[in-house]
Amino acid sequence: MTTTDTANPHAIEHLTSRQRVFAIVGASSGNLVEWFDFYIYSFCALYFSSAFFPKGNATTQLLNTAGIFAAGFLMRPIGGWLFGRVADRYGRRNAMMISVLMMCGGSLMIAALPTYASIGTAAPTLLLVARLFQGLSVGGEYGTSATYMSEVAEPGRKGFFASFQYVTLIGGQLAALLVLGILQLLLTHDELKAWGWRIPFVVGAAAALVSLYLRRALHETTTATERKSEAAGSVASLLRHHRRAFVTVLGFTAGGSLIFYAFTTYMQKYLVNTAGMSTETASRVMTVCLLIYMLMQPAFGALSDRIGRRTSMIAFGALTAVFTTPIMMALRSVSSPVTAGVLIVCALAMISLYTSIGGLIKAEMFPVEVRALGVGLSYAVANAIFGGSAEYVALWFKQAGHEPYFYWYVSVMCAVACVVAIRMPDPTKSGLLK
Repeated sequence: MTTTDTANPHAIEHLTSRQRVFAIVGASSGNLVEWFDFYIYSFCALYFSSAFFPKGNATTQLLNTAGIFAAGFLMRPIGGWLFGRVADRYGRRNAMMISVLMMCGGSLMIAALPTYASIGTAAPTLLLVARLFQGLSVGGEYGTSATYMSEVAEPGRKGFFASFQYVTLIGGQLAALLVLGILQLLLTHDELKAWGWRIPFVVGAAAALVSLYLRRALHETTTATERKSEAAGSVASLLRHHRRAFVTVLGFTAGGSLIFYAFTTYMQKYLVNTAGMSTETASRVMTVCLLIYMLMQPAFGALSDRIGRRTSMIAFGALTAVFTTPIMMALRSVSSPVTAGVLIVCALAMISLYTSIGGLIKAEMFPVEVRALGVGLSYAVANAIFGGSAEYVALWFKQAGHEPYFYWYVSVMCAVACVVAIRMPDPTKSGLLK
């Protein structure tokens, strides 16, 4: 595996604004593809859950499908470690190219899988294998793309530039919903359950080729000397010298990931399974909400450039700790799609204080030789435990007859994130990320 610097060791410092924008677009294109492929599984689960888990009621089928969704998250720490090491030792660009190709393979596998009726228990087993493969890929994608975008962003406007990681991450969800919405207009419900759900997985796999082409032209942000450092990509060096930063990222990522998945991927199911909306209405509500959420990211990223990343994080933790439970309780009995949309957008606005700068604030805590590893591994561990289990925990509480417990669980974890943010040093003053 090789990589080359496109100019002198400090070339990245002399990139023009236009070149930086192209680099952000190239890096974020793969991010969009990765998350489109990963989220289409969750959004299409309402249609294919019975094909792989035919027994039981709707909640039980969704619970089984959510279990496999969560299992994919368990591979993220491995992906965070593997791709973080590759990015720190062999270059950010190489790591991002490999990760998007892996996601392509996992999506094609799901698209071609036989159902339970055809091959029995082998069907859900192979579905699990594909999800584990995708989880490995996404685990590597976040850390490498977050690191690259933070390094290539224009000084003084890093919050604004780095926010485009979540623009494309949310864009991946939005694209998944839009594709599903188009299919809902063109196909009947029975056709979607029979074979239509496979189409989005093919679309995502094809889009990976475009991303691969764009990423091949990216400037590398590290030098050969930095990549050959003894500490580069070393877990031992990371935990020995940067333990406080690692634990801090774990702390606020736990609450941030949990509430992010609660109000994005799980929310569509919540509107259907709890509020009683039709699948089509819930999809339309979430499409509009995610579009607004996506457009919020640059504004909140720019805000962090003015008020500081630490202040943004404290505000995120405090507001979500206080208002999550009331919003979820109101959504539980909402009858108007418009009212539901307003409540969800309010929650997403608070979450934007975190998501717009999530990757950047992590990158600002680690030096270049372990930056991709530090960002990827710490994020992946917390995300796997709390974000990946969000749907499963929510559905488990619902099945047990204690659904409000989930609301309080999210609120408490956001309060923890607030405490961590209060205690952490201002990352903009660390001097680690120029």
